[in-house]
Amino acid sequence: MKAMFGLILALAATTTRAHVHNLVDLQVIDRDTGRIIEVHHKGGRAYVAGEPGHRYAVMMQNRTGERVMAVLSVDGVNAVTGETADPYQGGYVLGPYERAEINGWRKSMSEVAQFVFSAPEWSYAARTGRPQNVGVIGVAVFRERAPVYLPPPSPPIYRDDDWRRKNAQAPSAANEAEAMAQRGQAAPATGAAADAAAPRAKRERSEDFASELGTAHGRREWSQVNTTQFERRSARPDEVVEVQYDTFEHLVERGVIRQPRWGRDEPRAFAGSFVPDP
Repeated sequence: MKAMFGLILALAATTTRAHVHNLVDLQVIDRDTGRIIEVHHKGGRAYVAGEPGHRYAVMMQNRTGERVMAVLSVDGVNAVTGETADPYQGGYVLGPYERAEINGWRKSMSEVAQFVFSAPEWSYAARTGRPQNVGVIGVAVFRERAPVYLPPPSPPIYRDDDWRRKNAQAPSAANEAEAMAQRGQAAPATGAAADAAAPRAKRERSEDFASELGTAHGRREWSQVNTTQFERRSARPDEVVEVQYDTFEHLVERGVIRQPRWGRDEPRAFAGSFVPDP
């Protein structure tokens, strides 16, 4: 199986778990209040209520004693590469029992653009023409294949005739350089050039999940990572964790968050602190 490359986070910290799974726990943290956003459940799905304009972070914790790769999708976009999210893309590699706080869209090995709750039409996904999955955060988790250590192969032994024939068939350095240049020219545009060329999309919602929040491309901040080699144990994710997010008011309207139905004209069991005179 082809080796995959992921990203190792340099720093991570938190102490509370909320959305528990077998391999990786997932939390959403409001960075402007410092609070872990409470998770609500309905119909087998998990929901969190975000505050428009607030910065947030995705906290992932590896619950196993081995390394795992977590491919992070925000609004259907890979948070590392900016591609339309697919489980088989690159992601973050977490060491045994490691916690990692992801604060934004990865811009380089040392910088991210902050995750910010915004109107759906101002989300990064919508502005790059991909509004279909706005309002969902998810990770595809892969276990690591155990390394197999093999002795180095012995160098080939050629007879004189074989050696001359081998050299005659080998490509020259110039040909190889030309081939590399051609491959470089054929590479798709990425980074700022791709962002500038991306069309701005109008607000587009699905009937099944019409979120009133999206994730904008906020200010840049320092976030150092390193590369590492990671070979997936399986071609399919070992676990997929998904959280939907929306405004508090809209989650109440949708029946995800229940509020007391007390009102002015409704009877209340605990109306005052002491017994008044009749």
